[in-house]
Amino acid sequence: MILASASPMTLTLALSAAAAYVVSASRTSHADPRLARLPLWLAWALHGLILLLSVLSDERQFGFAPALSVTVWLAGLVYGIELYFFPQIRSPSLLCLAGAGSVILTLLFPGSVLSANTSAWLPLHWALGIASYGLFAVAVVHAWMMTRAEERIRQAKQVYTGLPLLTMERLIFRFVGVGFGLLSATLLAGFFFGTQLYGSAHAVKWDHKTAFSVLSWLTFATLLVGRVRFGWRGKRALRVLYAGSGLLLLAYVGSRFVMEVLLGRTL
Repeated sequence: MILASASPMTLTLALSAAAAYVVSASRTSHADPRLARLPLWLAWALHGLILLLSVLSDERQFGFAPALSVTVWLAGLVYGIELYFFPQIRSPSLLCLAGAGSVILTLLFPGSVLSANTSAWLPLHWALGIASYGLFAVAVVHAWMMTRAEERIRQAKQVYTGLPLLTMERLIFRFVGVGFGLLSATLLAGFFFGTQLYGSAHAVKWDHKTAFSVLSWLTFATLLVGRVRFGWRGKRALRVLYAGSGLLLLAYVGSRFVMEVLLGRTL
């Protein structure tokens, strides 16, 4: 979320993390899952070290790429916790490739330097939002794995998820439920404490970011209501999940990408 300009150490760590992520993505079908996970744990540790060094840096930066980087790292953390309870689960190549891409993107687009007048509560507000991003990202990865598993079952091929499909579906909705709670807290904090967080000149207003955030919240609320009230599952539920996640991605990462890369504007 908050990264410094790329120093030689940061550059070395970032390239090493990206390489470890790529190696992990190519070894997800290894015969011994424990050996296949070693590059992933190395990549995740290096990625976390980069984030820690950036937080301790004098010049802290924020932008779409750092936000995406922390989101992927948090998704890896959730995966690690999940692995503790379900050691048979396979390492998702999608998460590995996303990790490599997010590390490289942060080198290319580190964001803008945060003002010294930034509210002390703003990092907490961002943390809630990015934590919700991370949980929805994990839900999407699991949905992708479940979709691939269903396709392989229809083709009479071996399934490599490591978990029964019903268990994976329950996990998806647990992640969505917790992510929805964090997203709700983020939106409420922004609406009711926007002036304290951003200052009177940058209080929350109805811009593209706010509109996409609210639309994603409504989409996830519809998904949860549909699940509880009408028993939604399978392709219908996953389509709504993908739609909500896409809207949420556009809310901050997409809007900041347009501002920073296409328009060349800072915070």
